[in-house]
Amino acid sequence: MAKSLVIVESPSKAKTILKFLGKNYKVEASMGHVRDLPKSQLGIDIEKNFEPKYITIRGKGPIIEKLKKEAKSAARVFLATDPDREGEAISWHLANLLNINVDDTCRIEFHEITKNAIQNAIKNPRKIDMNLVDAQQARRILDRLVGYNISPLLWRKIKRGLSAGRVQSVATRLICDREKEIENFKPEEYWTISAFLYEKNKAQFFEAKFYGTKNNKIELKNENEVNNIIDNLDENYIVDSVKTGVKKRNPAPPFITSTMQQEASRKLGFTAKKTMMIAQQLYEGVDIKGEGSLGLITYIRTDSTRVSDEAKKAAYEYILEKYGKEYANPDAVYTKKKGNVQDAHEAIRPTYINIEPEKIKDSLKTDQYKLYKLIWSRFISSQMSQAIYDTINMDILNSNYIFKASGSKLKFSGFMSVYTEGTDNENLEEKTLPLLKEGEHLKLKELKPEQHFTQPPSRYTEATLIKELEEKGIGRPSTYAPIISTLLDRGYVIKEKKNLKPTELGFIVTDVMKEFFSKIVDVKFTAEMEEQLDEVEEGIKKWCDVIDGFYNEFYGSLKIAEEQMKDIEIKDEETDIKCEYCGRNMVIKYGRYGKFLACPGFPECKNTKPLYEETGVLCPKCGGKILARKSKKGKNYFVCENSPKCDTILWDKPVNEKCPKCGSLLVEKYSKKGKIIKCSSCDFVK
Repeated sequence: MAKSLVIVESPSKAKTILKFLGKNYKVEASMGHVRDLPKSQLGIDIEKNFEPKYITIRGKGPIIEKLKKEAKSAARVFLATDPDREGEAISWHLANLLNINVDDTCRIEFHEITKNAIQNAIKNPRKIDMNLVDAQQARRILDRLVGYNISPLLWRKIKRGLSAGRVQSVATRLICDREKEIENFKPEEYWTISAFLYEKNKAQFFEAKFYGTKNNKIELKNENEVNNIIDNLDENYIVDSVKTGVKKRNPAPPFITSTMQQEASRKLGFTAKKTMMIAQQLYEGVDIKGEGSLGLITYIRTDSTRVSDEAKKAAYEYILEKYGKEYANPDAVYTKKKGNVQDAHEAIRPTYINIEPEKIKDSLKTDQYKLYKLIWSRFISSQMSQAIYDTINMDILNSNYIFKASGSKLKFSGFMSVYTEGTDNENLEEKTLPLLKEGEHLKLKELKPEQHFTQPPSRYTEATLIKELEEKGIGRPSTYAPIISTLLDRGYVIKEKKNLKPTELGFIVTDVMKEFFSKIVDVKFTAEMEEQLDEVEEGIKKWCDVIDGFYNEFYGSLKIAEEQMKDIEIKDEETDIKCEYCGRNMVIKYGRYGKFLACPGFPECKNTKPLYEETGVLCPKCGGKILARKSKKGKNYFVCENSPKCDTILWDKPVNEKCPKCGSLLVEKYSKKGKIIKCSSCDFVK
């Protein structure tokens, strides 16, 4: 009896699915896309309604031949690619290559790789959704029209190897605009006054901050204003009012693609690209001891926080058993934030609630375990009760002035017993205050005036850039990681610690794009294009109409740019370091992981080497200079200049001070409480 053929994208996904289907099915992998636009030409017929010219991707010939052979002998063919636009397009291309009628019910869709999900999908096949295919096709053609027309222009006018993209150029602009804000920022002076007070009979003191009068808040802008206030204060600090209350804190919703990338960046230090790669592995299936290959999480490209009733019930029962009834929240509901959220998808969650991260730690690679634990904990906490704080707020009167003090104490941990979000809007760190009565007199321990200056906006990190792109409606869940990778690969942006900093090249390209292609780098316009693609997906608009509306104006801008854009020469910074092969002075260039040295004689001389930065610290073993370097993954580390003869290596920045206990170098470490100085070898903390 002929078997039914199920086609997925990857071998690991095929392996996981096969165990749920049984002997009457065969599962094969297409290894991703099988057809695409040609690399060597535009591949779009402008005159024929932007008709794309698809070709078989190089190297996919043997795979396609195998799939054709299997499909010919199969009782039935099911296309089981990912449940999104990209996956729908792959199914459509496969249907064309395998001579499957797109009106046949050949497409199956599932959002988690579990026995129930797979078997239900097989029972309920559908037609290929051409609206989804058209939306993906429209995005691909739009990006091709922008990239293949502007990039060659940038090559000719500025530098070889440059590129422009419909979404990447907007992301570059956001980073450049933020850098200009930082450069143009003018700090403003302001002051605070803190009174450290205590009860007459107790030594415990607490901090109260100057507010103003009972009726008005007073902003202190200079030292004279502060001194005037202090001169008018006396010794009588009297409790004017005491308000006690309860503050409830809600759990964060389960992950969507962007929040998973942000939190993995904040808590695990993962890049968006790394997060998506590991998440894909967890979704497709990992070999678990005693279980075989299991898909541990639901589909990873989603902007919906919806959770299925089945998953809610499983989480409720787990929390009930593990933590008790007061921790369980059967009514946890997270509504979608935007109108274009694809609510057919669920949030990212574990497929099996009872598979706790610790139970399968030995079966997972370290990074897989870390990300799975993050996803599992976030989901479980999202289905738990609120955390409850007891709060106290006091007004303290002196002369006509008010000082305010506030405190909170965790009363019930709720969801916080499992997980708290990396950055929360509310700051409810515990800060205890004595419970005082109105009219009570207090003693002053210390009055502390402090000068401050307003701070410029922070540079984007991967996490904050993704958040910004999402909030502004630029790109979609699947695009954030490749956008950031492209900016780094092209040298438009470098990473300094976790911060994204634009290079001179990034500024130049952005300025050119602003001048000649203002619509392409306009945030609002790009967001509107995303909305139009969503309307194609919903069947409201035709894909070729969307492309036509964009191309007419774009073509006019392109012609003007070709005529008016001037050549721009970017000179590399020359150093006094000689190339050991040809004797030229080497120049500083920018790569994905920052600066490096290169010979200006390229391509005749291809010599490159790392650019080392001195730390000002000497090696305790040989007296050589400790230099800062970057690993291939972009991580900072510190070695002696006499390496490899000297084996001194540090993963944290050294300070020019030795440990009093063991004589090793002290280093800077960062924790949630801020910077600490500790020994690089022993447990000494300064």
